[in-house]
Order: sequence, then C-alpha cells, then structure tokens
Amino acid sequence: MDGDTVVIRKTQIRLFGVDAPEMNHPYGKKAKWALVKLCKGQEVKAEVTDVDAHGRTVAKCFLPDGRDLSAEMVKLGLAIDWPKFSDGAYRSLEVPDVRKKLWLADARQKGRMHIWDKYDAKQKERQENA
Repeated sequence: MDGDTVVIRKTQIRLFGVDAPEMNHPYGKKAKWALVKLCKGQEVKAEVTDVDAHGRTVAKCFLPDGRDLSAEMVKLGLAIDWPKFSDGAYRSLEVPDVRKKLWLADARQKGRMHIWDKYDAKQKERQENA
C-alpha cells in the first residue's frame, strides 16, 4: 500500500509505532517500494495491537527471520518513530537527520497540519502550471 501499510490476507495493516511519508510526499514512493522489497515472497506474521481512529488494523509485523518491519523501515531512513503510539520504541533506530528528510511526517506528529496544506497547495499549483 505505502511505506507503513501492508496487506495480509486481504486485510490492510498499519505498521505499529512508525510513520512513513504519504505516497504523494517526498520519499513516499521510495518508502513503499522498500517495504515491498522487504516483504516480497516472504510470509509476514502480524501481531495485532489495535484498531486506529481510521478503522485500520494496527500490528507489529515480522519477517520469517524475526525482523520487525517497523524497525527495518526506520533503519532504512524511510519511516520515523511515532512516540505517541510506540512509546519511543524505534527512536534509537532513526538515522541522523531523518526528521529533516521526512519533514511532512514529522509535522504531522507535531500536529502542524497547516504545513501539509501548504505543501498540497504548492503541488496542485505545479500541476496546474505544468
């Protein structure tokens, strides 16, 4: 689906405790394809932890070798820890300056959605002028 969502047995699952860029944000497609590469051909095990405000199943997801998908995406610099949900479980795995790189995800965590609105408006303007 994207950099922090997988589909297992037709169920959309949001990775526990992390936030990756949206598909239309910088690094969004790169995050999605990195997650696809990690999971492709693998049997992913999901341990459901919650259902979020959007009705999505939230789970800790593991590869057959035991690696945590949330941790792997953070280590790749394509997701950031979301302490509100993870209690800081993945913060120590963040690569240097990742919050500057994934600034829109960081803004969402800080409740600064006006930054998203500005970004979306600029993107729309670029498309109209293209």
